[in-house]
Amino acid sequence: MTQVKNGDTVHIHYTGTLKDGSTFDSSAGRDPLTFQVGSGQIIPGLDVAIPGMAVGDKKTVNVPCDQAYGPVNPSMRQDIPKAEFPDNVPSEVGTRLQMQAQNGQVIPVVIVASDENSVTLDANHPLAGQDLIFDIELMAIDAAA
Repeated sequence: MTQVKNGDTVHIHYTGTLKDGSTFDSSAGRDPLTFQVGSGQIIPGLDVAIPGMAVGDKKTVNVPCDQAYGPVNPSMRQDIPKAEFPDNVPSEVGTRLQMQAQNGQVIPVVIVASDENSVTLDANHPLAGQDLIFDIELMAIDAAA
């Protein structure tokens, strides 16, 4: 039976959950996720769990935050004085916005605090600081040449 090795392209079905059991993503009802193993296309903690699997294998993979989206980085939060925040932009906590960096890169942010003096924007990945759990099933392997 063929086993996955680095460089192979694989097709997996997965469900990603948090420690509290809530699902944050799933391929259910969609095509399998396809990626090249070892290429950095997915989070490291999941990428390293795939080699050695065979078609039809299922496993649960526990991925610590440092092997997923990393810890929450306080420097990715920014307080903006309310006077400098555009009047036509909602400032409610939970609002998702996009900012543009000086190099033109678009950065998704979420408002995590807002009061009469300032608005706090957070550019951390929404899953930063979270340990993740993936239930995966290997559907197919396209062996590397």
